[in-house]
Amino acid sequence: MIKSLALSKEISVVVVNEIGALSRMTSFLVNHGINLEAIAGYSNNIGDQAGLMFITNDNVSAVEALASSGYTDTKENEVIIVELENTPGALKNISERLAQNNINITYIYCTTCMGGCPAKIILSTTDNLKAISVLSS
Repeated sequence: MIKSLALSKEISVVVVNEIGALSRMTSFLVNHGINLEAIAGYSNNIGDQAGLMFITNDNVSAVEALASSGYTDTKENEVIIVELENTPGALKNISERLAQNNINITYIYCTTCMGGCPAKIILSTTDNLKAISVLSS
């Protein structure tokens, strides 16, 4: 069951793919009083770059602080944030509804926890506005 659903923004940053890159980024955000709510990262394993995508409690401040500190390859992307009951089948149900409406999920990452709190799913689709409409009904 969907607990909440919102169109939002994530921050995407290209960093040097080296030991300590994530530690520096998260320390930087903490030192600016910015809390990470979800994060995903990847490297292409062919070059010296990696990507981080994350949601914060204050994206405006995060983007400004990153830009002023030399993180020049930073942008905001539109995403959908879905909070679901943390139960078996919850993600299956929303992915099926999107597929039945011919909406492709282009990427997804999530958070979960134990103890009954919701799972937070961050996803981007081929049509985020249609996806919000489908999932709202």
